[in-house]
Amino acid sequence: MRSFFAAIVLPAMFLFGLAGNLPAQTDWKKEWEKSLAGAKKEGKIVAGIPARAELRTQLEAIFKPKFGIDMELLPARGPQNASRIVAEYKAGVKYFDVFMGGSGTYETLAEDGMVEPLDAQMILPEVKEAKNWWGGHIWEDNVKTNRFLYSFIADAGTGGFWYNTDLVKPEEIRSLDDFLSPKWKGKLGFLDPRTPGSGQSIWSFLWDIKGEGYLRKLVQQDLFVSRDQRQLADALAKGKLAIALGVSFYTLEGFLAANLPVKELPRLKEGLPSSNGSGVIGIVKNPPHPNAARVYANWFLSKEGQELYVKVMRQSTRRLDVDTKWLQEHGVQAAKDVLTVEEYHRVRNHLEDKYTRVRLPAAKFAEQILK
Repeated sequence: MRSFFAAIVLPAMFLFGLAGNLPAQTDWKKEWEKSLAGAKKEGKIVAGIPARAELRTQLEAIFKPKFGIDMELLPARGPQNASRIVAEYKAGVKYFDVFMGGSGTYETLAEDGMVEPLDAQMILPEVKEAKNWWGGHIWEDNVKTNRFLYSFIADAGTGGFWYNTDLVKPEEIRSLDDFLSPKWKGKLGFLDPRTPGSGQSIWSFLWDIKGEGYLRKLVQQDLFVSRDQRQLADALAKGKLAIALGVSFYTLEGFLAANLPVKELPRLKEGLPSSNGSGVIGIVKNPPHPNAARVYANWFLSKEGQELYVKVMRQSTRRLDVDTKWLQEHGVQAAKDVLTVEEYHRVRNHLEDKYTRVRLPAAKFAEQILK
């Protein structure tokens, strides 16, 4: 009996187990092939992406040849693309398929029914299986049980604290209180915190840990507020500003490459919140190219797509199979490399729960005191 069990029953059980997995494997492959065929017929995808020229170039160079699908990429700040999507949607115009941006940019679109549930669009096992992502699947719209906006980036700290090396010595700015020194009056720039972005993230962090009294004093420093990151970067490099808060690395990359007197401040004693950068992706409700949107979202969240995004944007994917430790050479630490998942959720300054509780009231305060 033991010989019969070993010779017949065990192999049968093994084969049955394999066979039990075959339908699942066949199902996703069929769904993927069907989506690919549909995408090629549609022939195009329209995506709103962060305002980074190299990202557009790299995406076009890889995605189009790989899948045979044309791309129309619209680089802009998240709020600009979000406003356009809303206006067109209300007018009955469907132009965008996919969008990417930062925290707080697209939540209202999801709330107003303008976004497809992204979890239902995940096909590839490497994308769909939570074990491939640090912290599992993390959704930007996490207040309820929505699964519309996926948060794929987690940096250990918010970037955007920059200084002119000809005007500032790093030891002069070791605390947030040092920004209030009379020496910096008229020399402080800030990306407008009244709209979603890095400026709002930093402003809300200051609101949360330093209070409104501190922010009033900061504004009294003749704070130069702009919605144009390039304007702030140029003013910093030319010495019109000594310090600029909220400017992204990719905006300043050209200035850094040209060895202009611009550098990121060392970590301040108060620390910084964890950030998801421009790391939120979603699909517009009933997109004009639904199959192409599905193919793009799956590819973008795959290892290959995330490696491209990390390389270009210098932001840290949560994918466990993508190396992010090299980013530390550029002053960026991936949350997955230096934090536990519990620490990340404690210090993060994004996702809808923190956005509702901290960033929205901080932004309303900004509207009151910034004229």
